[in-house]
Parts: sequence; C-alpha cells; structure tokens
Amino acid sequence: MEDIKVYVFAAALLVWLIFTVRFYYSEHHISSKMGVKFIVRVGVFGAISAVLYIFIKFPIPIFPSFLEIHIDEIPIFIAGFAYGPWAAVFVTLVKTIIKLPLTSTMCVGELCDFLYTLAFVVPASIIYKRHRSIKGALVGLAFGVVFQLIASVLGNIYIILPFYMKVMEFPKEAILAMCQKANPMITNLEWAYGLFAVLPFNLIKNTIVVVLTFLIYKSTRRFVDKMER
Repeated sequence: MEDIKVYVFAAALLVWLIFTVRFYYSEHHISSKMGVKFIVRVGVFGAISAVLYIFIKFPIPIFPSFLEIHIDEIPIFIAGFAYGPWAAVFVTLVKTIIKLPLTSTMCVGELCDFLYTLAFVVPASIIYKRHRSIKGALVGLAFGVVFQLIASVLGNIYIILPFYMKVMEFPKEAILAMCQKANPMITNLEWAYGLFAVLPFNLIKNTIVVVLTFLIYKSTRRFVDKMER
C-alpha cells in the first residue's frame, strides 16, 4: 500500500510539473514550441541526475557510512546555468520524483535532499543568470556552497536524525556509535555531528560537484544545443 501511495504521489507531482510549465509559458506569451523544449530539457537532465544519484554513490572512511558522496547536482547545475533557475528547480523536482519509489525514509530523506539541492543550485543559477561570465559562475557556485552547507547542517540536526530516532525508532546509541567509529570527535548527535561530520562531508562533496560542473559545463551545453537543432 505504501508503495502505491508513493507512485501516485510521484505521478501527481509529474502532472503538476507539466501543467505548471505550460501555464508559465502561456502567461508569458512564449511559444508552445519553447515550452515543449523546456519540458524535454527538464526531463532529460532530471533523468540523468536520478541515474547519477542511484548508481554513483560512495562513502568516505572518515565519515559515518550512511553519508555518501553523490554527484547528481552536476546536471542540475548545467540546466540551471544554461536555461535559468526555474530549470534547476524543475530538474531537481524530476530527480526527486524518480527517486520517490526507492525511498526508505517515508519520503523525508527525499524531501530534505530536494531542499538541500535547491539551496545549492538556485542561488548559483540566479547569480549566473545576472552575470554570465566566469566570475559570475564562480561567485554563484560559492554562494551555492555556503547556502547548501547551512541547509544540510540544520536539516540533519533538526529533521533527519530526529526522524530516524523518533519515527523509524533507530537507537540513538547505535547511530552515535557508528559516527564515533568514523570520527571520535562526534560526541553527540547535535552540533558535534553537524560540525564534524555533516559540514566537512558536504564541503568535500560540494567541491567535487563544483569542480566537475566547471570543467564540463561548456562542452555539455554545446552538445545539448546541437542535439536540439
């Protein structure tokens, strides 16, 4: 029954996405052809992002094993830089919809990941849209990293860990032991966990994503534009 609910919810979100895009383009008197192109772009980049999230993940030994590096934000950054911040939002939504049937956290983890990703890519996309230069991209990426770090630390401390302990009934002692095995400096599941696990972990992950995005953005954008001709 829970699986059916998740699929229904995912389908409803997808329908909402399509109608929202169509409404936006009709209100701004943009041709339906451009609207279709936008939807196709969002779908393609969202699918690539979901595939990267599902198949390319790995832990780092100095952090708890449940924290895994993933690079699914790269296609979202490329879409946001190429087509604007709304494209980044919708690509993130598509990725989340595709992930929902695989949830093991009653969609809470997916919701938090959705918010973390938006905090990462939307500020960068907005700044780059206003300043389309290497400097603008670097400034945007720097702001995105800062916002994502704040969101991930607060989200883990006040949402994710309390959810696992209270709703999913994971023993606090077991989680803390797992964290301390990786890093003895994590003495509690509040700010010590946030500062010595979540913060440095996301800083490393974000740096990897930023560097790879910066290296492949232009070539990927040219390839996509060539495919659309």
